[in-house]
Amino acid sequence: MNNLAFTDLLTAVLALLLLIAAVVDIRTFTISNKLVIVVALLAPLYWWASGLPLWPDAAIRVAIAVGVFTALAATFYLGMMGGGDVKLAAALVLWFPPSATLFFLVMMSIAGGVLTLVVLIAHKIRRREGRPEIPYGVAIAFGGLWLVAQRFLNHFA
Repeated sequence: MNNLAFTDLLTAVLALLLLIAAVVDIRTFTISNKLVIVVALLAPLYWWASGLPLWPDAAIRVAIAVGVFTALAATFYLGMMGGGDVKLAAALVLWFPPSATLFFLVMMSIAGGVLTLVVLIAHKIRRREGRPEIPYGVAIAFGGLWLVAQRFLNHFA
C-alpha cells in the first residue's frame, strides 16, 4: 500500500508527539514510556502505509534502532543521558531510512550541544549549585523534526 495522505497524517502525528516530548521534557525532565511506545508502534503502521517491504527494509530499520539504543544506553550508564531520551531516539529512528539515521544523530548532537551550552550558561548566571539537568528530549525532537520538515519539503517541492 502507498497512501500518501495517510503517511502525511502519520508524519504530522509524529511531529506532534515530538513537540509534546520536548515540552514535557523541559517541564519535568522526563519522557514517558507511553509516548515512546506510541512513537515506536506507529512506525510499522507508517511502513505499511508507505509500502515499505518488511524484508529487508523494515528489518534493517529495527536493527538500526537496536544499534542506536545500545550505543545511547552507554551514555545513560555514564549519566550523560536519561533513559527516556535513549528510548525515544531509538523509537524515532524506526521512522526514517538508514541514510537519514546518521543525519538525525548529527542534528540531535548539534542541538544537544547548543542546548547544553545554553543550560550551563543559564545555570552559571543564576549561580545555582550542583550539576544542571539537560532536557535532551528537546535535542532529539529537533533532530526528528528536522527530518520531518525535510520529508514535507521534498514531498511538496
